[in-house]
Amino acid sequence: MFDRIISFSIRNKVAIGLMTFGLILWGIYSIYHLPIDAQPDITNNQVQIISQAPSLGAQEVEQYITAPIELSMANIPGILEKRSVSRSGISVITLVFKDETDIYWARQQVNEQLKEAEANIPPALAKTILAPITTGLGEIYQYVLHTKKGYEGKYSATDLRTLQDWLVRTQLAGTPGVAEVSGWGGFVKQYEVAA
Repeated sequence: MFDRIISFSIRNKVAIGLMTFGLILWGIYSIYHLPIDAQPDITNNQVQIISQAPSLGAQEVEQYITAPIELSMANIPGILEKRSVSRSGISVITLVFKDETDIYWARQQVNEQLKEAEANIPPALAKTILAPITTGLGEIYQYVLHTKKGYEGKYSATDLRTLQDWLVRTQLAGTPGVAEVSGWGGFVKQYEVAA
């Protein structure tokens, strides 16, 4: 069989040359038109529920927040896995759905069940939200606010955090494609009113 292919190729050099040239052109065209991603996103379909309860320890967060929310999410169809982390002041529950599940449908189901769960959580104990629709590869850019040389003593860590939260964050939040801008570090400015 290989002898026939080789002898055919030798006898029809022009046809083989044209086919080879056609394959090269097709390859070049394909390179420019294939949807190739530098880092393909292989993250599964997931919805995260974040609850902040700054006045509670890890055990109370688990008992009063994480457990009731997990229990209310048990009947949502298409869930493959439930994971949760309860730490002092915060609870993060991750629900992993089947790959064919529409992420907006999944978020709607979770949001409906979350209303039921909030009835079982003592009032004003925690603030519960759904995390933005992003994946594990969604964090694209991190930045740091620094003062210019010569102004190091003028701005404290609290001032820089306030600039981040009220100026930089609000300007970046309107950028197309940005799901969330999170602040980290510094000290959050607080006002205390004493009567």
